[in-house]
This record gives sequence, structure tokens and C-alpha cells, in this order.
Amino acid sequence: PTLWLARAIYSETKLPHEQELVAWVVRNRVETAYRGRRTYRAVVLDPYQFSAFNPGAAKRARYLRLQPEAPLPRWRQALWVARYVRHAEGRAYRPFPVETRHFYSERSMRGRAVPYWAERGGFVAPDPGRYAVDERRFRFFKQIS
Repeated sequence: PTLWLARAIYSETKLPHEQELVAWVVRNRVETAYRGRRTYRAVVLDPYQFSAFNPGAAKRARYLRLQPEAPLPRWRQALWVARYVRHAEGRAYRPFPVETRHFYSERSMRGRAVPYWAERGGFVAPDPGRYAVDERRFRFFKQIS
């Protein structure tokens, strides 16, 4: 499970504070069995949920081959973040509610429309005292079905 979580967060961002937030979104999906997916692997490979793992995505094979011993500093950081988030217990560690299961990056969507689900609301801002997130890089949402 840690490997699958690390692959997902590494595919989305290389910045540690963003990796942590992305990891919580993935964990929230596992914990709430979002779209019937109950494992980290199933959540990550759920079609059209995480762009790097979409069928036919250019980098899909690269991310699927990543193993713990890969000598990439940001990858090793993603593994650490994945372990931390998977084993964090208690509400004090959560940056947002368990219903926060979506995010998108305006930066990565240049030339494309904002996801339809983002226009319906449910925006969640992580605690600004703990996280400094550029909203053009990541916006998080809760209660999206």
C-alpha cells in the first residue's frame, strides 16, 4: 500500500507539503471506499482519477516501475510521506475532512476547462498555519460524488 500511495503522490508533485496533501486525498478515498475502491492500488489505478495512471498516459509505465530502492531524492521523499500519512492516527494529523477526495491543479490544466465538479463548490483550504499552498498549483474539494 505504501508503494502505491508513494507512486500516486510522486506522480502529482515533487514538493513535500503538496505530497502530504495529495496523500491525504488518496487515503481519504481508500477509507471511504470512494467509487468502490478499497485499496491504495485500486484507488490509484481507478481510470481517469489520477492523470499519470490513465490508460495510455505517457508516464504511466515509468511510475508503475518505481520501486523503493530507486535512487531519486524526491521519490524517496514521497515514500517517507506515504509511510507517514498511511500510519498517522487521529484527527490532529488530518489537514482536511475525510470527505476531501478531490483536487486539481490549474497549472496542469492550461488550455483545458476547469473540471465540472470543481464548479459546484466544496472547496477546502488546508490549514494555512500548517500548509502554504499556491491555489494555482492545487485546490482541494470535499463532498464531490
